[in-house]
Amino acid sequence: MREDLIKALLPEAGEPIDPRELARRDLKKSLPKRFYKEAGVQAEGKLFALVLDGKRARTPARNVLAVPSQTLAGLLAEEWNAQAEYIDPGEMPLTRLINSAFDGVAKEMAATAAEVVKYAGSDLLCYRAAEPENLVREQAAAWDPPLAWLRETFAAKLALAEGIMFVEQPPEALAAIAAAVNKAVGSGASAPLRAAAMNVMTTLSGSAVLAIAVAHGFLTVDKAWQAAHVDEDFQARFWGSDDEALARRARRWLEMKAAGRVMAATSA
Repeated sequence: MREDLIKALLPEAGEPIDPRELARRDLKKSLPKRFYKEAGVQAEGKLFALVLDGKRARTPARNVLAVPSQTLAGLLAEEWNAQAEYIDPGEMPLTRLINSAFDGVAKEMAATAAEVVKYAGSDLLCYRAAEPENLVREQAAAWDPPLAWLRETFAAKLALAEGIMFVEQPPEALAAIAAAVNKAVGSGASAPLRAAAMNVMTTLSGSAVLAIAVAHGFLTVDKAWQAAHVDEDFQARFWGSDDEALARRARRWLEMKAAGRVMAATSA
């Protein structure tokens, strides 16, 4: 595999650990031509490596692109096989996420987890509308169950507020959320992947609660995505949606879905 092509396609070593930022780069560059015939999976001990025409693929930091899940490796190979004449990074959210996990997040595990916990301090689910009544009900239906689950499972009781007035969360609740995040991330070869996926889900949804709920299996990624867009969908029913907003949401959903696939494939 040509090293210069990989550098053109994927993020470079030493860049910021934010998986969403890493996911956006190179979209304005000229797309490289597909240089391989077939992507596949090769077992290497307890890991499963992506191979292109039988040669191991590597991350921009020269880490072997190998994951601890055959299912995840298969999804990765599918993504590479789906490329046509040109390789389009915009259509490779799983590759971008996994590379960011190995080249960035793995070196900053504590900082990545802390970013997720920071979101809980102003979590989307904690800020409720006072009216109209229909929106109040829809928010409660989508947001109350994961908050109740978090409280019952991890003793993390978050304070709610109406409108946009900031409410400071109890330190003990944030400490409990940090424990929930650490438990979801776990340890071993899967930990950087899970940390990166949780970061992506949190920043895309605006909610650490939703990311934690997906990571622990309380919500599917689809349900979490719907919950994150209660307000937006409510407004769209009255005022409509423009094409640009819909396209942006579709792109963000691909990133969210990739993160959900990582969580599902690496779950115990």
